[in-house]
Amino acid sequence: MASDMDTASWDRRYEGRELIWTAEPNRFLVAETEALAPGRAIDLACGEGRNAVWLAERGWQAVGADFSEVGLQKARELANTRGVNVEWVAADLLDYRPDPRAFDLVLVFYLHVLAAERRPIIQAAAEAVAPGGTFLLVAHDSSNLQHGHGGPQNSAVLYTARDVVTDIAGRGLQIERAERVERPVQTPDGERLALDALVRARRPELPPQAST
Repeated sequence: MASDMDTASWDRRYEGRELIWTAEPNRFLVAETEALAPGRAIDLACGEGRNAVWLAERGWQAVGADFSEVGLQKARELANTRGVNVEWVAADLLDYRPDPRAFDLVLVFYLHVLAAERRPIIQAAAEAVAPGGTFLLVAHDSSNLQHGHGGPQNSAVLYTARDVVTDIAGRGLQIERAERVERPVQTPDGERLALDALVRARRPELPPQAST
């Protein structure tokens, strides 16, 4: 999968025993899903697995997919440490297609690839949402490059919530939230703000079948 870094680069980045990211879940995952009843969930581009593990701890049947074998090994170790079962899938998201209408929660967090590659990945993610299920995406917003902290420094792999809404148009999802959000980041120089794009959408429940 083309991006600022290829598979080998991500493998090198994930080397070492320490987690690159915290073991705690993303703040927006917690806020946007705590009220949901557990079901089947898939975390696309799961990295070291923190979000999938958190979901599994809360009763979700979780799947995590990523193209870095090194990242997935650390995800397995995290799951083992926490005493939960997660299905880990080693796959390039450009080729991987989760089962359609199969997941009650589909996550795409901080996926940063070129727009031509992003669209089919996000569209496949949208197609994977089951009736009554939720699609949740969080990414570094395009405006973060000039006005926020951290994140990719390549504008070609950044995007907005509106871009995502356009990507998933026609996939049968109802947009519940699509906006730029602020994320506080602690740095040696004090707190800074990162600017993220957040999109939450839902697939309507199937209408009840008439009795015969």
